[in-house]
Amino acid sequence: MTISHIGVGALSQAATSITPAFPAGATTGRLAILVVVSGHPTESIPTTPSGWSSAGSFSGGTGSFGSGTGPRRLSLFTRVLLGSDTAPTTQLPTGTGSLIAGRIHVLSRSAGTGWRWATAFGEDTTSGTGFSGASASPLTWAAGDFALLGYALSASTASATAEAVTASGITFGTVTEQADDSLTTGNAGRLVDATGTVSSGSGTQAPTVTATLGAAAAGVAGVLRIREATAAISATAQTVFPPRILCSVTGMLAEDIVEATIYRVVGTTRTPVRAASDVDVTGQAALLRVDAEQPFGVSTSYAADLTDSAGGSWTVTSGSITSTVSADVISDAVRGVGAAVTIRSWPDKKRTREAAVFNVGGRLVSVARPRSSAQATVGVSTASEADGDALQEVLDGATEGVILIRGQTTLAGVDGHLAALSDSEDRAWYNPRREWALDIFETEPWPDVLEAAGFTLQDIADNYATLLDLSNAYATLLAIAQADLGV
Repeated sequence: MTISHIGVGALSQAATSITPAFPAGATTGRLAILVVVSGHPTESIPTTPSGWSSAGSFSGGTGSFGSGTGPRRLSLFTRVLLGSDTAPTTQLPTGTGSLIAGRIHVLSRSAGTGWRWATAFGEDTTSGTGFSGASASPLTWAAGDFALLGYALSASTASATAEAVTASGITFGTVTEQADDSLTTGNAGRLVDATGTVSSGSGTQAPTVTATLGAAAAGVAGVLRIREATAAISATAQTVFPPRILCSVTGMLAEDIVEATIYRVVGTTRTPVRAASDVDVTGQAALLRVDAEQPFGVSTSYAADLTDSAGGSWTVTSGSITSTVSADVISDAVRGVGAAVTIRSWPDKKRTREAAVFNVGGRLVSVARPRSSAQATVGVSTASEADGDALQEVLDGATEGVILIRGQTTLAGVDGHLAALSDSEDRAWYNPRREWALDIFETEPWPDVLEAAGFTLQDIADNYATLLDLSNAYATLLAIAQADLGV
């Protein structure tokens, strides 16, 4: 896994607005980094270009903003290139002595699923030729991490040499200067960029950025730590009944992911998967959750929002999957049981409201409580003894009295969580078909802390005669959790 510096674009500088050009090699999938140095009497932050993300902005140095020797600001913007990218524009409001300048760097990677980055900034408030900006913000480091160093200096004549970054316990390879520009617009300044790679060491340490200057200056410096992404999410349909989808987020440890939320995505609607909201995954490489509440007959994908130890937020997505069944389904996702049924009738939904009516001066006034959830009698049928017994099992042990009903093809107003108040079963002595009348009301789903069962003991018994058979088939508990125990 290697990150390489492909090139840097030409300098663009002006009083209020710049549109830096991309360098050669700005192709699809590569990472573009816009480094901006600015100075403004009101300490304004340059605008984030359309389609770009702000990776951080920091100002400091010495003196007063708007003066020739005053503080300067360093801003970093990122964009994963799409292949048809136009040069970005960033700007400041009009101000006396205003200055803005920038260059675009492009990086490539040899592996990984994407890009991850984090920033740390420091300042040197003493004007001199030995620059040192110590950051108070720790970054996680690992061998192979790429570091882009940016300097925003107060003097246009303060050319830089010996650019370097240090962090306790971390060894950096050769640091290469990529830009060293005299800025003559407005109150002037200096833009310096350099790049390097971590050769060895790992840990969480705050960096210090240093350089030797050709003239006395103060200012700020920053490190953009860049890493190849490894985290990914996959969605796999299991061949069991009732249907379920195994959602697996992997590769998080290498990215220092500390929190994850998995969502089911249908169209533009994102719904958290059961027991997968804001999960603390510190020190974990993988997060597995089972979605046993997905709709049937529609394209569904999954997304995971990830937060790393530096507070960065990332989203990874899976491919689409469509769960198909040959019947309607009533199930208990928490216990992992369900029954194939046919929804015969759902004639009405009745909602009630407790209310009192008062005659006030000849005008009727109502005082009422909120409207209730819907109640109804739903008619379903089961076609076999096994299906009938399965429905009995769902109704007998419904977790917290809640069941999930889903149509063979999802339909608004049918799919949802219900509480069964009573049920009646009509059998015929001459065939296994049973007719059921379920008195229900619509209710909230099970509490999010209850996970959907990935498999039942019966699933294991159906596939393996002894514990030794199970042990021979799966080397780890994780492998069992990921297994498809359909029969």
